[in-house]
Amino acid sequence: MTQRNDTGAAPATGARPVPAERTALVRWLAGYGSFGVPQAAAPIAFALLALPLTGSASHGAALVAAMTAAQVVAAVPLSRLGARFDAGGYLRGLIGVRTLGLVLVAVLASAGAPFVLVMAAAAAAGAVNGAAYGYIRLLLNHLVAPGNLPRALGIAATLNEVTFAAAPVVASVAGSLSPGWAVVGLALAGMAPVLLIPRTAGVRTPAVRSEGGGRFGARVHLWLLCTASMSAAVAAVEVGAVSLALRYGLDAGWGFVFALALCLGSISGGVWVSVRNRVPDRRQVLVFLTAATVGAAVVAQQGPLWLTLAGATTVGFFLPPLGTYFSLILDRLAPAHRRAEVFALMRTANALGVIAVSALLALTGTTAALAGGALVMALATGLVAVATVVGSRRKGTARRRSSAHDG
Repeated sequence: MTQRNDTGAAPATGARPVPAERTALVRWLAGYGSFGVPQAAAPIAFALLALPLTGSASHGAALVAAMTAAQVVAAVPLSRLGARFDAGGYLRGLIGVRTLGLVLVAVLASAGAPFVLVMAAAAAAGAVNGAAYGYIRLLLNHLVAPGNLPRALGIAATLNEVTFAAAPVVASVAGSLSPGWAVVGLALAGMAPVLLIPRTAGVRTPAVRSEGGGRFGARVHLWLLCTASMSAAVAAVEVGAVSLALRYGLDAGWGFVFALALCLGSISGGVWVSVRNRVPDRRQVLVFLTAATVGAAVVAQQGPLWLTLAGATTVGFFLPPLGTYFSLILDRLAPAHRRAEVFALMRTANALGVIAVSALLALTGTTAALAGGALVMALATGLVAVATVVGSRRKGTARRRSSAHDG
């Protein structure tokens, strides 16, 4: 097992993984890819499950909302609770709870139970998602060398896109045959990390200390805001895909081309990050954020179809590089005893971005939702630019003071 350095930062140059590390990474990646199956398949699987139960497929969205809301509320408390246990064992326990919750959703729905009970089971399944992600990400620090983290996270981002592209298709086919068994199937698929992720006995998150258990610093909040903003920009395209198709005079079924452009861009970006295996500096990150903001603005403009598709592809391409950087910088900034917590908050920030844009789309329409996604990206980019300038000036002042002192 490769141990992590204290800073949590990856060096600028990557190292070749040793065979044992490569095997551990492959297992972790397979577990990470399967971990996202329930969340990716839930919108379609729950819609098909709700249809015979309530007479309306739209009630499936209520189940997804219950899962997501529970995740947002429970992410931090469950992450802190895990400090008392072995990290790997706690992760497996969280995934077990999710599996039981999803199976209970299928059983209750198949038995014709009141819909509120089905929602409660969905909430129980979703409550552990944020904390479980935090511990999956934490374990990666102990499985690969710091220099290989950018590559590992880039591959993980690519696998995540493949999961979110393939799982809904599988759920649609399986759900058309048996909605209940489809939910059970996605629950079992989501349990695969229990077997796949290597055991790391003795890895613990230190208990929260009184001097470190308060609020995170401004820099942590800045990158969590960037995470939420990027998620909102992506969600604006994905959630508004059908509406975009209709605005261009296409059939509703052609909405997939916008999501496909985003997905292909993201897969390409993930491959680029994996091959490059470098941590970008702050100015490069600012360029990435600016490019993603321009892409989101192009989509919001709803100009020629080819230009909108190009904008969606641009947003997708910069999702993995930025997501990888956000993960690494939050890893470095978080105290050692709060890393799982900050990774859980990162997952929660992603969920909040999706929730905000989805609500905006429902209340105001496609144009406002797309514009909102572009605006929050612009806000995040502007804040990072200001922080970069201020940081550079402070470093310059410190160097001048040091030179004057030495003189």
